[in-house]
Amino acid sequence: MKNFWIVLILVPLFLLASGCAPSTYEITGYTDSSINDEIPVPVNAKQLSVTAYSDNPNIKTGIKYELKHIGGEQGLYVPSDYFEKLSEAGWVEVEEERMGHVHYLKKSDTIIAIEIQEDTFEIFEMKQDFTF
Repeated sequence: MKNFWIVLILVPLFLLASGCAPSTYEITGYTDSSINDEIPVPVNAKQLSVTAYSDNPNIKTGIKYELKHIGGEQGLYVPSDYFEKLSEAGWVEVEEERMGHVHYLKKSDTIIAIEIQEDTFEIFEMKQDFTF
């Protein structure tokens, strides 16, 4: 009977402690995106889908990746190390055009939009005539 009470107390404590452990994403390196080889993406991001046609007339093409915990809870956190890598690759964020989870970046004449969510992110290459 004593063992029963010990188990009854320890199991909830173990579950509580494991639930409080920080969940972070891990990037193990970078590779080129399949929609534009100038856009780095984490090697360990799993490609989920490619958008060749969109109802949005401004989007040329898009791709969705899965990377656990990338946006934090509800996609509220910007993955700063990923955006640093984008900056190193020559992409400059157009901060005044940011719309919640959607970040716009520009390099030469190319504009991309990156939408950060809880466990996924999408990269959209905008059409050449796109204006904010």
